Amino acid sequence: MKPRIVLKVGSSNISNGEMIDENKLEAIAKLICELRTHYDILLVSSGAVASGYTRLKIDKSLLSNKQALASIGQPLLMQTYRTTFQHYGIEVAQILVTKNNFDSRTQTKCAKDCIDTLLAHQILPIINENDSTALTEFVGDNDRLSAYVAHYFDAQLLVILSDIDGYFDKNPTLDPHAKILPRVTHIQPQELEAPHTPNAKFATGGIVTKLMAAHFLLDRQKSMFLTNGNKLDVLRALLIEGKQTSGTLFGTLPTLPCITDSK
Repeated sequence: MKPRIVLKVGSSNISNGEMIDENKLEAIAKLICELRTHYDILLVSSGAVASGYTRLKIDKSLLSNKQALASIGQPLLMQTYRTTFQHYGIEVAQILVTKNNFDSRTQTKCAKDCIDTLLAHQILPIINENDSTALTEFVGDNDRLSAYVAHYFDAQLLVILSDIDGYFDKNPTLDPHAKILPRVTHIQPQELEAPHTPNAKFATGGIVTKLMAAHFLLDRQKSMFLTNGNKLDVLRALLIEGKQTSGTLFGTLPTLPCITDSK
């Protein structure tokens, strides 16, 4: 059995601000194809609301509108993924969950059994929140969802692709001397209480929800890697060459193929 990695892509990684960017999606698909030689990949993808907005321009700040956009956009997003991954001979499957699915042992086991079966048959699971029917959302888009997926579905590592290079010691938009923290083993409570500051048009979380995801996994002795989705060479270097050239690792790098601990 291959080690399992959850890869979460944000709206900014696959959207140009108005619609799904097929070039960005192609680059991610190409890397996933290479990673699957060594790992079982679970993809947690944002982008349903952004896809729906291409067909219906309504105010996404209203929950009912956001749910409607997600219901329009989810099949569009999956069709784009299916077409893109077909170029690499990869079949995809859609799994929609809500937080309630992780509050029930029976529902969690059912979802995990489905994912185990898909991976055993070389199918790429693409996971998203069921936004159109969710009563309680994961605050901050799919960041916390991906942490739940990593923990409950037995992944060794969560990778969050974002529009930032990593976690900085200071706010890089305010301080030009801010530096990336390459390794974080503890998150202070006040860091989890700062306002959410998303950068992209369809993003909803910002750095705080990524810290919440990391905190959830650190509490459970699991690890997370935060890196820029527009610099996929950083992730490739880590997972294929065993070199951490940028990004922030929360926790301890697990023992995985092709990886050496880059302290």
